Amino acid sequence: MSHNSIHWFRKGLRLHDNPALIAALKDCKHVYPLFLLDPWYSKNTCIGINRWRFLIEALRDLDASLKKLNSRLFVVSGPPTEVLPKLFEKWKITRLTFEVDTEPYSQSRDKEVMKLAKEYGVEVIPKISHTLYNIDRIIDENNGKPPMTYVRFQSVVKDIGPPKKPVPAPTKEDMKGVSTASSEDHEEEFGIPTLEDLGLDTSSLGPELFPGGEQEALRRLDEHMQRTAWVCKFEKPKTSPNSIIPSTTVLSPYVRFGCLSARTFWWRLAEVYRGKQHSEPPVSLHGQLLWREFFYTTAVGIPNFNRMEGNPHCVQVDWDNNPEHLAAWREARTGFPFIDAIMTQLRQEGWIHHLARHAVACFLTRGDLWISWEEGQKVFEELLLDADWSLNAGNWQWLSASAFFHQYFRVYSPIAFGKKTDKYGDYIKKYLPVLNKFPAEYIYEPWKAPRSVQERAGCIVGKDYPRPLVEHDVIHKKNIQRMKAAYAKRSSEDKDDQTITKGAKRKATSIQDMFEKKAKR
Repeated sequence: MSHNSIHWFRKGLRLHDNPALIAALKDCKHVYPLFLLDPWYSKNTCIGINRWRFLIEALRDLDASLKKLNSRLFVVSGPPTEVLPKLFEKWKITRLTFEVDTEPYSQSRDKEVMKLAKEYGVEVIPKISHTLYNIDRIIDENNGKPPMTYVRFQSVVKDIGPPKKPVPAPTKEDMKGVSTASSEDHEEEFGIPTLEDLGLDTSSLGPELFPGGEQEALRRLDEHMQRTAWVCKFEKPKTSPNSIIPSTTVLSPYVRFGCLSARTFWWRLAEVYRGKQHSEPPVSLHGQLLWREFFYTTAVGIPNFNRMEGNPHCVQVDWDNNPEHLAAWREARTGFPFIDAIMTQLRQEGWIHHLARHAVACFLTRGDLWISWEEGQKVFEELLLDADWSLNAGNWQWLSASAFFHQYFRVYSPIAFGKKTDKYGDYIKKYLPVLNKFPAEYIYEPWKAPRSVQERAGCIVGKDYPRPLVEHDVIHKKNIQRMKAAYAKRSSEDKDDQTITKGAKRKATSIQDMFEKKAKR
């Protein structure tokens, strides 16, 4: 039987290692590569302009690659449950393929779509390729529960074995006998919209440091894999949060959108490692991919994973509601140059180093401002190119000491931490030019500079740059006591759950110590 297939692109915006796309081409007469602009995301999530730009470029890149195979990308706006049945009829579709997505909305959406497909007599083939492993299998192998520590997680996946090898991209040979019925008015009916078409304000767009798309992803991967000594020695905690040029790969946005397959990344690393001494998880590059998998697994296995309320593994904390402080943090007006420089880079470029994320997350939550991690999660969701539902929620819980990590008394200093890797404040001067002329001894604490120094620098604290929102040395000690009280309350309310969190604390400590050893209270 010859099929008319839709391959529905969602995250896996690539041709390489796309088993669902390969399945769409099998015994196929017509194939329709489809991307849906689902209004649910605009209504329920906040997507910043940098991420929209990345997505549109990834779609353009995908269309260009499909053109080389005598095919095209069809972009349609509307809810999947309304659009797909119309396309099933219009294109006489008999098969629908897509990559498995484990996020809650995606799961409920796909369930509805599969039900509709059955009604229309359409065969549905979902394939796993966004993650290294089948997440449900990891949970099954751990007695039906997600592993709550990285060490336990490693043990489970070690028993499963290495990830599957990636599948090759389709070739012209695979497309023999397969056509895409695109018409002359394809651009008008199914073309990729511009940012302006989407009604987005592009005036705030900064330089494009990380262009979207599979070709750029593979180019960057090749570039990094040629640095064999660097790859083998890579240890995440030893990279710098405030270097002028990124000290890590910045492949995370490409993996998040599926422009780069995690399995391709894994096996390219394995090739580099072969026969050489190299760093090991959790700090190695393989370790970073396993962290991603760890949070995907916990996100599937824990209800209400992106919220405090109703999340059984999350400490219930009485966070403050302070819109002014939240806005100051979000808009880089905290009065702490290291924090404000990071938040400025985030807004301008859509990416900040992992340890920079640690610093601003700790500052917002348990360190200084005592504002809920859910508020920080929303800001990161909007501004990060690599904003990923599972990793964003998991890391915010970790860094606020709400779950996974429980050494709440270890607090990042918004002053001392940045000095460790950027003594003279070059990073601060790049992102906060108003502080350009401050001498190094005051660049992290401009409020301590004598008035004459401020005048010479052309920046008066309180007028040209804000005073600190809080006094870190005082407030972080108070917040440690508040966190202690939240833990004590949890202990008295749920002894059984406390047993689990104690286990997580013991296992996770050595890993987090590597990340936080430079932090000062």
